[in-house]
Amino acid sequence: MGFKRFDPEDFLVSADAVSSTVWSGNSPELDEFYFSTTQFQTAGDYYLSIYQTASSNPSAEVQFDIAYGNVKGSGSLYYNNAVPGVSPASTIYGQYRSLILEDENSTFSFGNVTQDYFYAINVSRARYKEKLLPGSLNLKLTSGSNTLYLTDNSQDVALPTYYGTQRAYEVISGSNGTSYTGSGAGYTPSSGSYGLFFPDTSIILLNGKALDLAGPSGINLNTNLTPNTDGQNVLKLYKTLVSGSSFELNSEETITSDFVFVRSRNAEFNYSTNPSFISGSTGEVIYSYFINSPQVYPTTVGLYNDANELLAVAKLSRPLQKNFTKEALVRIKLDF
Repeated sequence: MGFKRFDPEDFLVSADAVSSTVWSGNSPELDEFYFSTTQFQTAGDYYLSIYQTASSNPSAEVQFDIAYGNVKGSGSLYYNNAVPGVSPASTIYGQYRSLILEDENSTFSFGNVTQDYFYAINVSRARYKEKLLPGSLNLKLTSGSNTLYLTDNSQDVALPTYYGTQRAYEVISGSNGTSYTGSGAGYTPSSGSYGLFFPDTSIILLNGKALDLAGPSGINLNTNLTPNTDGQNVLKLYKTLVSGSSFELNSEETITSDFVFVRSRNAEFNYSTNPSFISGSTGEVIYSYFINSPQVYPTTVGLYNDANELLAVAKLSRPLQKNFTKEALVRIKLDF
């Protein structure tokens, strides 16, 4: 066994981005949408969980949740008629405002146009490892004869917008992160963008006002904005998902790797303490011709700290022949 201290240039840190599918079964596209009647009856005023198959199926898994938020509480029943404007819709609006805007007095703007209400799509945390992949969003919404193809504008802008520490991209009419009509476009004529995409928190906010527009700019969703009324707006968005039958989305993960380069020069690591090489009783080389012409076959590299504690072990795929006429370079990759 031999030891050698590493030099600073023997270490290298590398970060690689790896993308993968989001939906169950490693499917790149979700084309069927189901919900649980029981869940809708108990929590439907706040959100609706969407499955890739019937909720009674043993393989059913929540893919994402949808919700409706309104700053005025419209389209939802008030908790107390004596306190107007306070309803599940206003609660949902306030939750996303606190999470994203981090200011209870702020309002959401879509393409610099402030709106009072939105629809939220929250991808289940179990569906991805680190974050969603900008440019992979392709969402088809259909209502009657009207259809929208939505994506984020990550390929059309140099930098995202930031809300605190959260990246945000505008949701526009287009595909694969770019507008159908060129960079900087894809908005509605009067209502701003179609929403906001937050890849780091897996949130997609859809601009309700834009969806309510008549075609071709919108899909005439007809959001119920009547105060103190159970408008069941989440079901309206659900139906457009079912009719559109296409929701594409990928995730992204940054894998950090440490590379350690173990360099063995011609004069190094040519002798072994193995009993077949060194006599255990005298400490002498057993075969005299190994004194000037040793032949060893390293199979393992150990990484130690300054306290001589073994931290990691790297196994070679096959023994490596080493003598005075040969040098070796072993690259060790540590993923974590």
